[in-house]
Amino acid sequence: DVQLVESGGGSVEAGGSLRLSCQYSGHTYASNCMAWFRQPPGKERERVARLYNGGGSTDYDDSVKGRFTISQDKAKNTLYLQMNSLKAEDTGMYYCASTPWRGGSWPPERSTDFDYWGQGTQVTVS
Repeated sequence: DVQLVESGGGSVEAGGSLRLSCQYSGHTYASNCMAWFRQPPGKERERVARLYNGGGSTDYDDSVKGRFTISQDKAKNTLYLQMNSLKAEDTGMYYCASTPWRGGSWPPERSTDFDYWGQGTQVTVS
C-alpha cells in the first residue's frame, strides 16, 4: 500500500508559521491528486488545500486562502503545506491524503474520494 507520513506539526502562537511535510512512497504518484485535510476538535474533517494536474493546479478552502500554500517536491516525493498567519481556528489534526484517478469525477473533493491517508500531525495555535 501507499505510505504517507506527515511531520512538522506543533504548537505556535497566533500569527506564526509552520510548514507541514508529507512524504509519500515510490515514484508512481505524480499524477495523483494530493490534498491536506484538517479535523478541528469536535468537528468534521475538512479539505483545506488540493494539488493536482501534476502540481499545475492548486486550490484552497476560503478559510486559508492567501495564508496557506500547497506545493510538492517530486524529486523528494514530498508534499508541503506552508501555513502563515496562523489563527486559533487553524488548530486541528492535519492529514495528508492522496488518490489516483479511478474514473468519474475529477478532481476528488471529499475525504471519501481519497484512497490513501497519513497518520496525521497535530497543529495547535494559541
